[in-house]
Formats: sequence, C-alpha cells, structure tokens
Amino acid sequence: MTPSARIGAAIDVLDRILDGQAAEQALLRWARNSRYAGSKDRAAVRDLVYDALRRRNTLADRGGALSGRGLMIGLCRESGQDPDLHFTGENYAPAPLNAHERTEQKVTSSDIPDWLIPLWQEALGPDSDVIAKEMGQRAPVWLRVNPLLAAVPEARLMLEQDGIETETAPQLTGALRVCSGKRRIGNSRAYRSGLVELQDLSPQLACASLPLKKEGRVLDYCAGGGGKSLALAGRQPGIRLFAHDAEPARMADLPKRAQRAGVRIERVSMPVGKFDLVVADVPCSGSGTWRRTPDAKWRLTSERLQQLTEIQSEILDKAAAFVAPGGHLAYMTCSLFEAENKRNIEAFMSRHDRFAQISSMLWTPLTASDGFFLSLLINN
Repeated sequence: MTPSARIGAAIDVLDRILDGQAAEQALLRWARNSRYAGSKDRAAVRDLVYDALRRRNTLADRGGALSGRGLMIGLCRESGQDPDLHFTGENYAPAPLNAHERTEQKVTSSDIPDWLIPLWQEALGPDSDVIAKEMGQRAPVWLRVNPLLAAVPEARLMLEQDGIETETAPQLTGALRVCSGKRRIGNSRAYRSGLVELQDLSPQLACASLPLKKEGRVLDYCAGGGGKSLALAGRQPGIRLFAHDAEPARMADLPKRAQRAGVRIERVSMPVGKFDLVVADVPCSGSGTWRRTPDAKWRLTSERLQQLTEIQSEILDKAAAFVAPGGHLAYMTCSLFEAENKRNIEAFMSRHDRFAQISSMLWTPLTASDGFFLSLLINN
C-alpha cells in the first residue's frame, strides 16, 4: 500500500470508530476485509488511527471536520505534510480537498472530553495542561528484566543482538525503555526465554515499592494477565503467590508466563485464609493509559465512571477481608481521577477504621510513564 492508500484506509476505520465501533474491532474488521494489506501496512494504518484518536478534537479543528477525513487532513498538517500530496483521488488515495478543506481552521478544542476537564484539573493541578499534551503522544514501550534469570546488562545485550535497543530507567534498576525495534520484542530470545516482560514503568515502580515478607503469603486479587504477580514473584522467590480474578479466563496464559519466568504462581477461584499482602489493581477508567487506548476517553461517560467507583469500593471491601493483622493492602488503578483514587481510599477508611494509609503515590508521564495510582494501607 502507498502512504496515500494507508491514509484512505485509516479514514474508513476512523469513520467506523466515530460511528460507535471500538477501535480494535474496527481495525480487525478492516484487516480481515483487506487481505492485500501486509503486516507493515496493518501496523501503519493502526498507527495513523491511534495518532488521530489521541488528538481527536484538535486534529478535527485543523482538518475542518470531526470525521475520518477531517482527522487525517489535520494529522497531515500537524506533521508538516501537505495534504494535497496524499489527497489526490488516484490509486486508492482519498479524494482531493475541497475549498473548505483547503483553509486550515483555528484550533479551539481540547483533547480531553469537555465534561472531564474539571476532574482532570482537580487531579493534576498546574500540570494538567502539560499532561494532557503528553497524552496526545505515543506511549513508550517498557520492559521489566526478570532478576531470577538475568542481570540487566545480559538482558540488554541479548535484546541488542536481536535488533532491540534499550536504555535503563534512572528511577528503577531493571526497567528498560525500548528505543528501537519494539515490533521485534515478541520474537526476541530475551522475551521468549523469560528474561524480560512487557510492563510499563509506572506499575513497575508500584510493585517495587510494596513490602514483601520472606516466605509470606501474597494475593493478587485482580490478577488479570498476571503482570504484577510475575513482578512480585521475581522480587522475592520465597513468597507464596496466589492469583485470583473475577473472570478466570483472563488468567489463562498465566501458567505459561510463570513457567517461562521460572516462578510459581497458584491460580485460585476463591482465596482462602489470610495474606501478608493483598494487591487490588481494580477495574478503572484507564485515564492514565489513554495514550495506549485513546478511544476509551471518548467512550467514557459520567454514568460509567460512577459505576466504576462503586465496583472499586466493592472490591476494596472484599479484598480487605483477606488481609492478615499487621498485613498490607495495596490499592492500584491506572486512573488519574481523584474519584477513583484519593476519595475512594478516604471512603474505604471511613468504613474500615482498622486500616490506615501508609503512603500514596500518583505517577504521571511527567514522573514515570503511564498515569498510575497506588495507596498502601496497613491492617492495624
């Protein structure tokens, strides 16, 4: 596919998304119906679609319309390209610009949905505008080195031999930012042999800060794919680690990942007994990860946000019941909003006065990578 044909394909996918389809579903449908598109074409179209969604409103302003076509015209202009070079109507390229589209419009919109701006500003204060701009950029790719199988230099060398360049994070030994070759990670020897795992820097920092008792019992209460379970198991091999999720199918790949990492993690449908540490990485708005899932911010509603805070409160209450006396409860979200973070914890402590907060931390793209919240509590 030519660059212009890729833009034409992105326009079709974006129109489906603007009509209400989820981004991944729209991209998958396009790929299935476009057998002529190679892997590089699919990756390029995906990048165009996600770049447009990250800055949907400002690109629509620049392109003159909130449509797939308007977004792609705006993206061309923002990247310094002349839209006329791609909008030619030839060889699957989009039709030429009309008179209205040739006049660049003034940018007056924000790439944070209007109804969320007060919540965004409340949570981030003077940094809110800067972080909003950061959310308009592509997210970096991070790896976590498994200390049980490799030292950092060894893992970096093996990655480099497979064409993947990395740099170390000053905040955390073992966290590697991928500088080039990110599409090669899945087939690299370091990844396939368990030396590294994909994990953003912010949750890596959160996991590294949790207290682990030697030979203690740890429960990952909302384990999902098990990334945090693997990170904790790698820190302290002597712990007994149990993984639970309300939807067990999410943990389907965990045994294979644990075997590859050289750790043992027990999946449980219902936790039994008390634990020295309970980790609850709860379902949330995902506002801290909008660089990775930009269509989510445009689909979030106030009703859904309220529903999420209620779900989070229920999970906190259930998880607290498994914390041993003197043990810790770690509440995590990939959200930036205080309704899901600070206020949820305050409400929880008002219901459970035996718990006290030891610390809380909100990471953002200015201090780490994704937006991520951690509250660490102790059961007195």
